[in-house]
Amino acid sequence: MDLSVKQALAKWPNVPAVYGWLSLDERGQWHIHERGDATEGGRGDLITSPQIVAFIGRNYAADDRGRWYFQNGPQRVYVRLDAAPYVLRVADTGSGLITHTGETVRTIEAWWLDEAGRLYAQTDLGTGLIDGRDLESILVALRVQPGNMPLLDALDDSDAQTVKTPRQVSHPNYPAVVPLHCDLSRSALSTDLGFAANPLPE
Repeated sequence: MDLSVKQALAKWPNVPAVYGWLSLDERGQWHIHERGDATEGGRGDLITSPQIVAFIGRNYAADDRGRWYFQNGPQRVYVRLDAAPYVLRVADTGSGLITHTGETVRTIEAWWLDEAGRLYAQTDLGTGLIDGRDLESILVALRVQPGNMPLLDALDDSDAQTVKTPRQVSHPNYPAVVPLHCDLSRSALSTDLGFAANPLPE
């Protein structure tokens, strides 16, 4: 978090939070909702300024209830999440994943596939959706353990009932063996993965 933001919080600690003004789409892009309609599903306007995008990313966090927010000076701006708290991409170095805010994913605790074929990862930073542009390369690299069988081969050889059973998998950049859940319902996504997709005022 920026020093200026910390200083503002210390100076004005009781500024009310706001809802409905910011959302994060499935591509990891921020949208501002000048009508405050994010909680109602409004599309908002894409934020394109690199400086503002970077500022939001540096001051992005979650509270103890799984509600993600942008700390804008002394005020929390809660974020509607169209997919997950993070969108994850393969780093340019190919050495692992980075978030849409530029942070490096160090560990993965579990993988999840939903009914539409989207892949999510529970990481040390929070839950992230794998960017669609990198989905194939991640799926190709996942291996079922023990045996090191390519995940895609294992899924091809399985019937629907077996696919619903969590598998143990590893990735070359994340060698720890962790579960892959193949029965994630998009409607239950935020509940199963522990975040608030559309925070509302209490």
